[in-house]
Amino acid sequence: MFAIVQLGSLQYKVAEGDTIDAQLLDEKEGKSLTIDQVLFFTDGKTVKIGQPFLKDVKVTAKVLAHHKDEKKLSFKYLRRKDKYWRQGHRQKLTQLNITKIAVG
Repeated sequence: MFAIVQLGSLQYKVAEGDTIDAQLLDEKEGKSLTIDQVLFFTDGKTVKIGQPFLKDVKVTAKVLAHHKDEKKLSFKYLRRKDKYWRQGHRQKLTQLNITKIAVG
């Protein structure tokens, strides 16, 4: 059984017991949150597709931690000018543990 949920502008494929890194959320560590923007759900026998979201499927997740992703570097170089730029970025993330997928 799994579902595809939308958090912010990104979509994640989740199942019960999974741990995902989502973009930073405003929830406190240890709190539980309900995700109601479910796009797709299947339990192996039936398939439900939302248009755009499913009304009867809810995903419950627990916030484990807030952390930063590894550093991503961007590098630009202008040939024949002896000029270059190097810039780094670390995305802030929230680690979620999917506790339950409820149908009904």
